[in-house]
Amino acid sequence: MSMKLLDLPALLKGNAYPGRGIVLGMSPDGQQALFAYFIMGRSENSRNRVFVRDGDELTIRLYDESRLSDPSLILYRPTATVGDALIVTNGDQTDTIVSSLKDGGSFISALNTREFEPDAPNFTPRISGMMTFAGGNASIQMGLLRAADAQGSACDRHYYTYPALQGTGRFIHTYEQDGNPLPSFTGEPRKVAIPNDTDAFAQAIWDSLNPDNKVALCVRAYDIKTRTSRFWMFNRHEV
Repeated sequence: MSMKLLDLPALLKGNAYPGRGIVLGMSPDGQQALFAYFIMGRSENSRNRVFVRDGDELTIRLYDESRLSDPSLILYRPTATVGDALIVTNGDQTDTIVSSLKDGGSFISALNTREFEPDAPNFTPRISGMMTFAGGNASIQMGLLRAADAQGSACDRHYYTYPALQGTGRFIHTYEQDGNPLPSFTGEPRKVAIPNDTDAFAQAIWDSLNPDNKVALCVRAYDIKTRTSRFWMFNRHEV
C-alpha cells in the first residue's frame, strides 16, 4: 500500500455516499489523539438524528420523535471508554466491545461474536475502531464486518492494527459509494493526513460531506497527558 497520506476532505468530496465513517489518528506533535465519526442518511428515518455530547461521550438522539419509524439500527452508543481504551463504532457493537474488555477479552474477540447489520439487501458493514495508550505507546485497531456474498450468507471479518503515528490517521467507512444496493467498503482503512489545525480540519470534513446526505459529525481531540478533550459538533438539524 502507498505510504502517501491522503487528504480526507478531498476523499469525501469525491464520494456522495460513504455512509458512516470513523477516523482515528494522532496530531503532528503527538500530543493529541484525534477521533472523528460521521453519519449520513438517504431515508427520512436515517436523517432524523442529531449528535449530542454526554460528558466525554457521544450520543445519538432523534431530532423529531414524532417521525420515528424503526430505531433498531439508527439509535446506538457510538463511543465508550474502558480504562485507557477509547472506542468508536457505527452500531451497538460498542456495547459488545465494552463488555468484552471488562471481562478480560479483546477488541477482536468481541467482534468475532458479531456480524454485519441485518438490513438486506445492503447488509451494512459494522465498522469499529479503538485507540489505546498503554505504556505511552498509542495504537489503533480497526474492524470491518462485511457480508461475504450478495445473499449475506456469511461474514468477512477484517482486523487491522496500526501504530498511532504523528500526523497520521486511519479512515474507514461503510460504503464504497452510492448505489442500490449500497456496495460495502473494500480494501484497507485509508491512510490520511491529520493536520495541526483541528478547527479547520473539523470544518473541512463537514463541508466535504455531501450536503443532501450528511446528518452529523463529531470530531474530538484528546490530550494524552491531561486526558482532557475538545469537541467539534456539527448537525444537519439545529439542536
